Formats: sequence, C-alpha cells, structure tokens
Amino acid sequence: MEDKLVTLAILTYAKAQILKNVLENEGIETYIHNVNQIQPVVSSGVRVRIKESDLPHALKITESSAWLSEEVVGGKSPKLEKVSNKVLIPVDFSNYSLKACEFGFNFAQNIGAEVVLLHVYFTPIYATSLPYGDVFNYQLSDEENVRSILQKVHADLNALSDKVKEKVASGEFPDIKYTCVLREGIPEEEVLRYTKEYRPRIIIMGTRGKSQKDIDLIGSVTAEVIERSRVPVLAIPENTPFKQFSEAKRIAFITNFDQRDLIAFDSLINNLKSFKFSVSLIHLSDVQNTWNEIKLAGIKEYFQKQYPQLEIYYDVVKNDNLLSSLDSYIKSNHIDIMTLTSYKRNIFSRLFNPGIARKMIFHSDTPLLVIYGRPNT
Repeated sequence: MEDKLVTLAILTYAKAQILKNVLENEGIETYIHNVNQIQPVVSSGVRVRIKESDLPHALKITESSAWLSEEVVGGKSPKLEKVSNKVLIPVDFSNYSLKACEFGFNFAQNIGAEVVLLHVYFTPIYATSLPYGDVFNYQLSDEENVRSILQKVHADLNALSDKVKEKVASGEFPDIKYTCVLREGIPEEEVLRYTKEYRPRIIIMGTRGKSQKDIDLIGSVTAEVIERSRVPVLAIPENTPFKQFSEAKRIAFITNFDQRDLIAFDSLINNLKSFKFSVSLIHLSDVQNTWNEIKLAGIKEYFQKQYPQLEIYYDVVKNDNLLSSLDSYIKSNHIDIMTLTSYKRNIFSRLFNPGIARKMIFHSDTPLLVIYGRPNT
C-alpha cells in the first residue's frame, strides 16, 4: 500500500523543528517543507508532513499542549501518562451494578486486565463546617449516624463481594483478579478523581441508581462521569440484551468531521483489538447534503487503509428528531453499541446544552461507549 505524505500542521520554523523532534522521538518519520533556504529561522508557514499511516498517533501529540511545554522546548521528551491495566466498575449495590460487573469482568478477561470495584458513600460529616444555618448544624450524636452509615456500607460491599465470588464459582463470571475500593465523597467526583490518579483502561457503569425509579433520573452520575472523564466510559443501560462485549457485532461511531474523531476512532480500534465487529460511521445532519456523504465516504476510505481488517459502512442520519432518528437507525441496522467522541465543554454549556451522550443516557437501551476527543496532558 502506498503511504503518501500528508500535512500535519503549518507552523513557524522554530515550532516546526520542535514538533519534528518530538514526533521523531515517538518513531514518526517527519519532513519539513517550504523552508526559506537563505534564512530558515525566519520562515513562516512551514509545513510539517508525515506518512498518512502515522496520522492518528501524530494527532494525539499535536492535540496535546505537552509538546510545546518548557520541558520539551528545553530539549526533554514530554512525559506521557501511563495507563494502568485495570477496568474500573463503580458500584452502588443496585441490581444492575451486578450487570455492569458481569459486563466488566468479561471485558477485563478479554483484554487481560484486572477489575476494580469502586463504591463511593456520602456522610454528613462534610457539612458540619458549612455556615448554612440549622439544616447543616449536626450535633455530636450524628457520629453515631456516621458509624451506622459506615457499617451499612461495609456490609453492602461485603455482600456484593460474596455475590461476585458465587458467580465466579458458578462460572457466570470469569475467574480474574479483582479488588474492592471504598471512598467517601460525592460519587461522580470520586470516580473522576480515581481515574485521574490510576488511569484505568476503561470505566464500565450502569445507568441507573439504586433508589431512582423515574426515567428522567436514570444515569445522572454516569452522565456526569461521561462528560468529564478523559478515560473511555462504557454505559450499560438496564435493558441491554447481551452480557458481554464479545457479543456486539456492529458498532456505530458518530462523527462530526472533527480531527479529534480520528484520535477517538484510533483509540476505539486499539482498545478493542481483542474483539471482532464491524463499524458504521454516522453523521447527524439537519438537512440533506450530498457533501456530508462525500466526506463520510472519504473518511471511510481513509479508515479502510488504516485498518484493512475492519468492515466499515457509513450513513447520514437526519437530525430533525435526534433520539427518534437514532432509535430508528439502531433498530434497522442492528447496532449493538453506539460510540461517540466527547469534547471538553465548560460548565454553562453542560448545564444549558446537554450533549448527545447525556441525551442518550437518559433515553436509549443501547450501550454507549464514549471516548474523550483529546489526549491527556
């Protein structure tokens, strides 16, 4: 296969040289074009070019700001965060916390990882110092309540651990290494803090809390983790019809024609290389536009070169009624898992303009895999 050169970035000569050194340290062959031969230092608009097959790897570096840090400019290599070989499963002792466990244990076995079961509990001890009046003015007698909460949490965690052991013994769960972790705090904050500290391969979560019966409340913690996590998150709805990732034969990947989608797609394929499935590339569009199909066809052709073993399709889904359109597409094309890229958004846009992931968490029975669109820095 001919591996043509593509332009990765257009920079000043000085920045182009820095990026070239960083890329070559990562094993990416790099060329600089359009250099002023007489005064190379004052060259502007210098093209940094690489082989097309190296594009996903190179984009991970350029999307990060680490390559322009003082350490790199000073001649040192950027520090890359090491991903631990763990599958994180936040649990709340609900019935389909166990379902998420089943999914997570099977997934971990397929990728050769270990499982971490994380439960986060909240106690009123945090509120004792808050100046909000009598509501938060806890007395010393509340220490008994805290002790009672802790005893209940430990009992529930032990009960969950016993259930897992039973299912391992019966063969329902694979016999792999797992640990239970208990943390105090707000669930979504502690899940995100754990992922930042230990960098698991993936987070696998259920989409409904133990006491939440109204469908509008389903998945609030999961949705918050999805929107803020830099680790891939797989959300397993209550009525998911299968028990493990290996049963998924067709995955849909929603693209907005953003270059970060290339990073996310590469991460998807590399993280799931243990599984066999086909991929449908989807673009959501408000109007009929032939140009969208042309771009999708181009992306498909590029991905087919990069991943020749992968069966790839593409479609434009009309976005006049997002959830209804996606539901219809999922059913008619037998989609097992929806995948999309998550981009960092500020708190106001998350409050007033919920993303596709959050809408789907509250609506769909199809598992949702969300991959962060930028590498960690």
